[in-house]
Amino acid sequence: MLIGVPREIKNHEYRVGLTPPAVRELVARGHELLVETGAGEGISASDDAYRAAGARIAASGEEVFGSAQMIVKVKEPQAIERTRLRPGQILFTYLHLAPDPEQVRDLMASGAVCIAYETVTAADGSLPLLAPMSEVAGRMSVQAGAHCLEKAQGGRGVLLSGVPGVEPARVAILGGGVVGSGAALVAAGMGADVTVLDRSPAVLRRLAAQFGPRIKTLYANTDSITAAIHAADLVIGAVLVPGATAPRLITRAMLSGMQPGSVIVDVAIDQGGCCETSRPTTHAEPSYIVDGIVHYCVANMPGAVARTATYALTAATLPFVIALADKGWQAALRADIHLRNGLNVCAGQIACAEVAEALHYPHSPAEQLLRA
Repeated sequence: MLIGVPREIKNHEYRVGLTPPAVRELVARGHELLVETGAGEGISASDDAYRAAGARIAASGEEVFGSAQMIVKVKEPQAIERTRLRPGQILFTYLHLAPDPEQVRDLMASGAVCIAYETVTAADGSLPLLAPMSEVAGRMSVQAGAHCLEKAQGGRGVLLSGVPGVEPARVAILGGGVVGSGAALVAAGMGADVTVLDRSPAVLRRLAAQFGPRIKTLYANTDSITAAIHAADLVIGAVLVPGATAPRLITRAMLSGMQPGSVIVDVAIDQGGCCETSRPTTHAEPSYIVDGIVHYCVANMPGAVARTATYALTAATLPFVIALADKGWQAALRADIHLRNGLNVCAGQIACAEVAEALHYPHSPAEQLLRA
């Protein structure tokens, strides 16, 4: 199979779909790789490194999309990239479709086979291709929040760790999954006063066992969330409903009870955000202020640590790329229910139930599409 790796064009996105070692693995299995020139610059991987791994270098993204049978990316295709997709072409990347009706319309119109990293599952029900970036984003969220708390950024002027004689910042984390656990690890490690809220007793028990007295855990309901964010200096939104729009846990009315200059880092922004006043931002302009509260809502946070993020992501995605390339998408999806769960759009139809429900489209299950 001819596999294409375009350069990412989203604002300040420095990751790349495949590393040179991953390219070498695919070439060794008999596949052809076409990599856009400069695609690996953000991870210090030169065109020569890709050539040495066996890839051909394309002069443009248009050439990659026009030639490849499968496109392997990191971020959702931007508008110009969506016009380059064609019927039957495989697109394997993060999509986050539920809050993005324009992207859904374009992907349906393209006729492409669109498989989303974020809905591929594992046997234990986890999301193995989302987890590496969730780990990165969770850790980064505390780093970003600490910076936003600085007075020059519009924050309260609070040091996350405190100092002897001055109490540390209070951090409230909404969601105890991969993002929330990563955020708790870093925040507690920095000495902050950390509270994690979640609706799953099993998650709360896991967090208590993992962190012991270094953090507090609370069952999440409207009252506990309201009290926690009103007391917090930093709030991290770390909730996820796989494939669906994130639940709105923080309303605009709640902001009035928060401390002026406190910070919300909404890691759920890729799925629409868990705060009513959240809107996607970029690394170029990462934050804004609403009702005195600093909002940090960068939709591709791990792109800032591109090398770490790319190598972590490729380690997770490569086995699935190999399966798709070796078997073709139909056989690969028939053979693996977990990869099949990644099918979001195919031949103009919505295969992901959560996306169909969120955007009011008919749902065509992957099994039905494969039979057709």
